[in-house]
Order: sequence, then C-alpha cells, then structure tokens
Amino acid sequence: MTELPAGLDINDFEGGFDFSPSSSSDEDSFTGPVPVVAVVGRPNVGKSTLVNRIIGRRQAVVEDVPGVTRDRVPYDAQWNGRRFTVVDTGGWEPDARDRAAAIANQAEIAVQTADVVVFVVDVTVGATDVDEAAVKMLRRSHKPVILVANKADNQNLELEAVSLWSLGLGEPHTISALHGRGSGDLLDDILKALPPTPPVTEGGPRGPRRIALVGRPNVGKSSLLNRVAREERAVVDSVAGTTVDPVDSLVEMDGEVWQFVDTAGLRKRVHQASGTEYYASLRTAGAVEAAEVAVVLLDAGEVISEQDQRVITQVIEAGRALVIAFNKWDLVDADRRLFLDKEIDRDLKRVTWAVRVNISAKTGRAVDKLAPTIRRALASWEQRIPTGALNQWLTALTQATPHPVRGGRAPRVLFATQAGVAPPRFVLFTTGPFDTGYLRFIERKLREEFGFEGTPVEVSVKPRKKTGPGGRGKAHG
Repeated sequence: MTELPAGLDINDFEGGFDFSPSSSSDEDSFTGPVPVVAVVGRPNVGKSTLVNRIIGRRQAVVEDVPGVTRDRVPYDAQWNGRRFTVVDTGGWEPDARDRAAAIANQAEIAVQTADVVVFVVDVTVGATDVDEAAVKMLRRSHKPVILVANKADNQNLELEAVSLWSLGLGEPHTISALHGRGSGDLLDDILKALPPTPPVTEGGPRGPRRIALVGRPNVGKSSLLNRVAREERAVVDSVAGTTVDPVDSLVEMDGEVWQFVDTAGLRKRVHQASGTEYYASLRTAGAVEAAEVAVVLLDAGEVISEQDQRVITQVIEAGRALVIAFNKWDLVDADRRLFLDKEIDRDLKRVTWAVRVNISAKTGRAVDKLAPTIRRALASWEQRIPTGALNQWLTALTQATPHPVRGGRAPRVLFATQAGVAPPRFVLFTTGPFDTGYLRFIERKLREEFGFEGTPVEVSVKPRKKTGPGGRGKAHG
C-alpha cells in the first residue's frame, strides 16, 4: 500500500480507499499444451449441449435449430483433476456447399487436430446416412473415437441405442447432455482415451496475452483471425452474423504467441437482442471482459456508425486496452480517406488516445503492424507512475491552472497516488469535490505528460471529510 504523507490520515477522506490491485491484472496459470477432445456429428444432435455439460457451464450457444455453431470453438475443461480442451464444432454433412461446406471443413480440421473424437448421434432418430458418411470420415483420421448416443432421457430410449452398434464404432455411450444422465461415465472414458497430461497446478508463468476481436457484423473479424493464423480458423462468409460463438485461437505473430478470440458481431444492445443473437452478445461481452486488449474493427469504407461507437464504449467500460483497426483499407480511395479523417475527428474525439492502425485482412496490408500496436497498448495499460513523480507533476499543474473557485474557495489536491494498473487508476485526495470538467483536464494533461496511449485512464477524487456544520463531503470522480 502507498503511504500518505505525514499529517494525512486515510480515514480523514470520504469513504476511505482500497489500494488492492485490480483483479484484471492477475496472472493466469499456464502449464503448456493439454490434450484436445473434438465433439463432432451431424447438425442438431446436441453437440453444443454436450460441450456445456462437459465444461460445467452454459458457454456454447445452444438453440433448437440446426446450424447455430459454425466454427470450431475450443473451451477449457477439467475432470477429476485433469485438464483438457474440448472443441465444439458445427454440424458435419457430406457434399455440403457454400457456408455449410466451410462449417463441415472446420469440423474435419477439428478431428485432425484432436487427440480423441467424441462422435454424437441422436438416439431418438438412430443412425442416418449422414452418420454413416461421418463414420467413414472419422476412420480416415485414424483417431480414437467415442460413440455417444445423445438424448437418451429415459431407459426406453437407452434400449434404442443398441441399433447404433451397426456403425462399427463399438459400444455407444448413452447419455442425456441436457439432463446430465450418463455424463460422468462418459467423461471417465474420455480421460482413459486421452494421452498423459500434467495435473492442474497453480501459479507458473503467464500464458499468452489475450486479444478480443470485436466489432459489428461483417467488418472482417474472422478474416483477420484467419490472416494472422495463416490458416482457416473461423468460417468467413459475406453474410453478416456468421460467427456466433467466440472462436479462441493461439496464434504466433511477430515472434510471440497470442490468444486471439474472434467474437460475434454486435448488432444491438444485449437487452434488445433475442434468441441466438442475445446469447452471442453475452458471449462477446464475456470475451471482452476476459481479454487484456480489444481490437475493435471498423469498416474503413463505411461511415462510422452508432454500432461502432457502442462497441468502443463497451471496451472502455470493461477497462480494456483499445486498438482501433480500420479494416478493408484496400478499398479506400482518396475521397473516402478525406471523409474518414473528418469522421474520426468528429466521432472518435473522445478516444483520441486509442491506438489506430489501417489494415486489410483480405490482402494482408499492414497486418504485420498489429503486434507492435497491441504491445504499445498493453505497455500503457500496465504502466505505473512513481508516486513522487506523480505528485511533483500534479503540484506544478494545479499551481499553474488551479481549480475554479467554488463557494468562495478553490478545492486543492493534497496528495495523489496511482491505485492500480490494467487499466491505470489514479486517486486524488483533495480538500473538496472537483468539477468533472477539471478531472477531464487532469486526465488530458496526464496523457500528454506520461503517454497512456491505447488505454483508458480512471481519475477519481476522495474529498477530505468536512468537520464543520456543513457535514461530511461526498466523493466525486
């Protein structure tokens, strides 16, 4: 804890203050690669419901229509002290075309990169021609396959699973992913099929930095993920809203491994969305909260919209470092650049501190600048100013430009401290409340002096308690 100067007591200030570090700066444990389990099957057999059952929370988007999951989406899982990654996939179909073909291709990639494959069949329907075609694909992969007969909600339906022996994958595991029936036995068998993995440990070095790709639909988030990954990690389609679940990928870029999360495009506020879009919005909000940096993609060829502004606000309110990437720069001509400069001055005036980069995910233009830009934002996000230097600078600033007089006298700063990082948080202990405009002035000057490019900065005030007849003052900030 930073100590106050002699003569000041923290109890003299309204509400006191908690100097504990922000939880967002905690380091995650990282124990290296873990085994991978791919969950595959034809559309609408309950793969995402099973994934939610395995990871123990409603993370994967589930809706009673086929085709909700479109990418291969990894989640961290743990059972009986062993860690593994479970990958949810879209519905696999033979001879698929257009978007369905891309979804099927992602499922096949998940099979090829997995250590164990969980093949899900709907026991209420039985083995279909699509299931039999999927078995041939799985045999070509030469991977261990566990056959799961899902939707066996009662004993009568469990008996129906006998017919699935015909698929030639051994004994079917009858479960109800929705109700949890048989899921524990299935997880035990999955662990037996997995290669050895290190046990769960606490502490250790920090893992890859976490970057969320966010923006409204069809701005090129999935295309950018595929570009930096140098392979098809996410399904790309000209139709907006292709991505539903956050797609989590480890990517090597500029000599460093990063954890990128491709998120669903945000069309509406969460409370205005419905169905799949509602849950996708919640997942996107969660991905931003879990990230350290958010790369907000804007379509450089289109006017900066209210949706774009709302996404940027979401990142700021989450306290994450911010990089604004103007994508599709290969389509921008001289006239559009002139109008775009004016839009930035008008619509992004409140985030002049954000780091900006002009890229083209399609052609690869300036994508190599993304890693240095992210590093710059992260450095600011974690920057700490020594208390002595902060107070010396702030004293000079407030003497040169004092707070306006209020009630016959101007409130003064007695002491300042940086209460935390990620994002940087500053607290001013003062003789009275400060105007919001004066706090904005201090923040602006703070940025001019110390940088903080690419990160939100929080400046709050703790006024000294009033001991006279006027009563106690209130904290502002």
